[in-house]
Amino acid sequence: MATMSTTAPAAQSTGNWFTKTERWLDDKGKGAWIAAMVLGFIFFWPVGLALLFYMIWSKRMFSKSCTSRRMSTTMNAMRPTGNAAFDAYKSDTLRRLEDEQHNFEAFLERLREAKDKSEFDQFMDERAKAAKAED
Repeated sequence: MATMSTTAPAAQSTGNWFTKTERWLDDKGKGAWIAAMVLGFIFFWPVGLALLFYMIWSKRMFSKSCTSRRMSTTMNAMRPTGNAAFDAYKSDTLRRLEDEQHNFEAFLERLREAKDKSEFDQFMDERAKAAKAED
């Protein structure tokens, strides 16, 4: 005699309609959440607004951010390819670009300091002229 376990279907059928709907939308993905929100706005705007707030509150709206994709791309770019010549070229190029970036940032800092100094000197000159005019 074979025994069948009924825990999996029972686990899916437990809960109220909200939990079942939430689980169903999660299974379908972010597109289903967005479609439900749009339909909510179309048929009765408070429902769409409530879904929007719920998606933002539960972090469903921004679950995969651009930063995680950018980090994975950066990590893939730093991984060696197995081609020694290309890896050497890539590391030299990256080192050169980092040096150029550092030099450019230093240039911008010097430029900001020069601008701040000239503005301060102009302020002090105007203040000295105003003091002489009062005497």
